Amino acid sequence: MDEILRIDNLKQHFVSGKGIFKKGYSIKAVDGVSFSLVRGETLGLVGESGCGKSTLGRSILKLFEPTDGSIIFEGQDITGFSPRQMRPLRKDMQIVFQDPLESLNQRHTVGMILEEPFIIHKIGHAAERKKWVLELLEKVDLPAAAVNRYPHEFSGGQRQRIGIARAIALKPKLLICDEPVSALDVSVQAQILNLLLSLQQEMALSVIFISHDLSVVKHVSDRVAVMYYGKIVEIGTAEQIYLSPQAQYTQTLLSAIPITHPRQRCEIISAASKTPSNSVSK
Repeated sequence: MDEILRIDNLKQHFVSGKGIFKKGYSIKAVDGVSFSLVRGETLGLVGESGCGKSTLGRSILKLFEPTDGSIIFEGQDITGFSPRQMRPLRKDMQIVFQDPLESLNQRHTVGMILEEPFIIHKIGHAAERKKWVLELLEKVDLPAAAVNRYPHEFSGGQRQRIGIARAIALKPKLLICDEPVSALDVSVQAQILNLLLSLQQEMALSVIFISHDLSVVKHVSDRVAVMYYGKIVEIGTAEQIYLSPQAQYTQTLLSAIPITHPRQRCEIISAASKTPSNSVSK
C-alpha cells in the first residue's frame, strides 16, 4: 500500500524549571513514537489529556522541532528541514485546531482568512481567489454572505467549519485534526464529524484524528493508536482495539466510555496512578 507518512522513534522533549538556581528537568512529551500512515487512511490518536497527542501532531508538522527521530513524508526525510524548506510543503500538510476562535484572526473577515493561503503561496489572481473562497464556503456548508463577516459573529460549529475550509483550501494531502470537536455541543459534533468524513472521501485525504474520546475516534478511524505518557502502547484496526484491547491502559479507556443504557454494565479497571519513572528525568 502507498505510504504517505512514516514516523520513526520520534521524540519531543522540553526543558522545564530551568533558572539561575535550578538545573531544570526534561519533560518527555513524546518519547520514541513510531507508526506509518497509508494514503487515504484515517488514523485515530487517542489518550487522556497531557499524554502528548497534540504535541505529536505539531511535531509531525514541525511546528515544534523534534528532539530526535525522523519524519518521512512522501518518501522524503523532512526532519531537518528549515522553515524555508518547509514552506512549500505547508500546502500539503495542514491542521485543524481545537479552538477555532483562537486560531482564526479576529480582525480579518472570513473572506480574508480563506484567501490568505492562496496569497501566501502565490496561487491565482484576485478574481480567481475570490471564486475559490466562495467554493470553499460551499464545501463546508456556509452561505456566501459569510465572506464579509468576522469570526466572532459565528457559532462555535460555524467557526470550526471556517477553520476546516482554511485547512483544505490548498488541497492538502495530510490533514491533522487536533481535538476538532471537543469544544462543541454534542449535536454539532456529529455535523462536523460527518463533514470531515465527507471531505476525507471526496479529497482522498490522509488524516490523523486526535481525540480523548474513544467513541468519536471509533466513528471516524480506520486504525487507532493509543497513547500513554508520550508512548504508543497499542495500535491496530478500530475493530481490534474496541473488541479485543491488549494493553491495560486501552481497557481502562474503554471502561470509561459512558453507559448509554441502564442495563449495560461496564467493568471498571483501575489505571496505574503513578507516572512512569521514565517520563521525567532530572
